[in-house]
Amino acid sequence: MLVLTRKLNEAILIDDDIKVVVVELKDHQVKLGIEAPQGRSIHREEVYLKIQSENRAASKVSPVDILTVDREVERS
Repeated sequence: MLVLTRKLNEAILIDDDIKVVVVELKDHQVKLGIEAPQGRSIHREEVYLKIQSENRAASKVSPVDILTVDREVERS
């Protein structure tokens, strides 16, 4: 892990297209601003992990389950 020290309004660059700026320091919190291309996903770690967990669970759904849901949708 790379550990850097930054002051208010200072930034770090990741590759040529991502910039992370310290926008506020308050109590024991740091607010970061992130500039990245539109197609890039940026999530807090806990949100990212939840998305990955949900994706893994969804990939385990059997074709029979999908057909059952599809039939129920057609009935309504």
